[in-house]
Amino acid sequence: MTYCGRFAPSPTGLLHFGSLVAAVGSWLCARHAGGRWLVRVEDIDPPREVAGSAQAILAALPAFGLVADAPALFQSQRRDAYDAAFERLRAADLVFPCWCSRAQLAAEGGMHRDGRCIALPESDRPPAWRLRVPDVTIDFDDAQQGPQRQNLRDEAGDFVIRRVEGYYAYQLACVVDDAFQGITEVVRGNDLLDSTPRQIWLQQCLGLPMPAYRHLPLALDAQGRKLSKSEQAHPVDPTEPLPALRKALAFLDVQTSTGARSPAALLEAALERFDPARLPRLAARPL
Repeated sequence: MTYCGRFAPSPTGLLHFGSLVAAVGSWLCARHAGGRWLVRVEDIDPPREVAGSAQAILAALPAFGLVADAPALFQSQRRDAYDAAFERLRAADLVFPCWCSRAQLAAEGGMHRDGRCIALPESDRPPAWRLRVPDVTIDFDDAQQGPQRQNLRDEAGDFVIRRVEGYYAYQLACVVDDAFQGITEVVRGNDLLDSTPRQIWLQQCLGLPMPAYRHLPLALDAQGRKLSKSEQAHPVDPTEPLPALRKALAFLDVQTSTGARSPAALLEAALERFDPARLPRLAARPL
């Protein structure tokens, strides 16, 4: 099977350093394997989107030498595919409507389990829809973080796949689109490691292939906060890409050429020295 990787940003702001690390890491893995590299815009949460950020991110990537092998896929245009996946789950009695609020669940320990709702149905308010999660343990080997194990009932519970507003949740859209795009390895930040068991379970429920996973270390600020949540998370500058690109490669312990004068030349020099096995096996690291 031909390797296919992807970078899937959410349009909640401009491209920042943490996202650049994920983009560079996924690009290097794809090119090292002689495979394809795709971009997907995860614009399925309109209330969180920042106007213009999707186009700004797509315009910034080529400035850093990161050119995809196909036009970007927008999740906002994939509603029919998510509807079809949802109907398959509903036909198999794997989802159920839920009117439980976060406050109600918090009072009961914060987890929704065994399909048992606290709240009664409300005819005047649409429900969220949750996936019915059994007492099942998901094991997988992450290429970067090592063996992983999670009991879904205890650690995730019945999770939402369609929200009250009608928007599909990240977990469902992600697995549907990874299968649609033929992704063979998901390379992304370690903040999404905890989502992976839920995505694997959804793949099994929908009969979709399971890609390999590689979760790169998170970039932290001086106070140990995830960079995207930090005041230090200034956007990287696509008009002067080399400093941030060199910093991203150094963060990933990838050797580069000091003489490269363009992003494309710098990435090609890095690719000659790149070995995925040498990527840092850390959950997070400071800049």
